[in-house]
Formats: sequence, structure tokens, C-alpha cells
Amino acid sequence: MNFSKKNKKHKIIKMNNVSKKVILSLAIMATLGLVSCKNETKQETETTIEVSKTMANAVVSFGVRGNCGMCKSTIEKAANKVEGVANAVWDVEKKKIDITLNDSKTDAILIHNAIAASGYDTDKVLGSKITYNSLPDCCKYKHDMVMSQSGDMKAEDHSNHDH
Repeated sequence: MNFSKKNKKHKIIKMNNVSKKVILSLAIMATLGLVSCKNETKQETETTIEVSKTMANAVVSFGVRGNCGMCKSTIEKAANKVEGVANAVWDVEKKKIDITLNDSKTDAILIHNAIAASGYDTDKVLGSKITYNSLPDCCKYKHDMVMSQSGDMKAEDHSNHDH
């Protein structure tokens, strides 16, 4: 009988060791699976970024009136808020904006309208008078200002103002 009890105890200990090994193996496999999924998600995100960059397939440029660095910030922000715009850069000296966009999601007139709503004239749409009147004094441009200039004229830099 003593032998039978020892044998039973030995089987229980052996089963516990096997159970621990199985649990440990499952834990390792689960960890590897999660790490693998995380890497796949990262690769998918990088692919999505690359695809969206290639979808920005048109560049448009047009004139926008403005005076200073604060104007630049407001004009670019208005353009970049339009869905489909990948990048917008307004040149203070040339009074010209260059926009990279996905032409299946937006078109230039939507961007003209967004900039005009922020108070600035474009070469196709006049800026909102109400918004223009609320601009800081340094941003109040002359409405007959030439746009899309060659860049020879120097614009005043008001970027250091606290407006």
C-alpha cells in the first residue's frame, strides 16, 4: 500500500510539472504572437503613410495677399485644414501659395474658399470682409496688392509681434 501511495504522489508531481511546462509554452507562444501582431501593425501604418503620400498627386499654385509671418501661419493653416491637402506653403515675398493635394478629394477652388474665409484674398476669391477686419493691423494688406510676384520685392516681417 505504501508503494501505491508513492506511485500516486509521483504521478501527481509529474502531472504538475507537465502542466507547468504546458502553461509556460502557451505563455511564450502568446507573447510571440502579440509581438508579431505589433510588428505587422507597425508595417501596415508605415504602408498607409507611404500610400497617402503617393495619393497626393497634384500641385497647384496661386496668389494670396498678405503681409507677414502671422499671415503666413493663418493662410497655411486654412489651406491645410481642407481635406485632401497634403502640404501648403505660402511665400511671404512672392504672395504665392504652393499646395500639394490629392485631386480626387479636393480641388483648388475649395482651397481658395478656405483661405478667403480666413480673411485673405486669393487670385480667384475675395477674402471675408468681416474676418479681414478682425485681423491684426500688420496683417491688413492692400487690396490692390500684386500677387504671385517674382520675389524681388521685400515684404515686412512682422513675425515677432505679439498679436
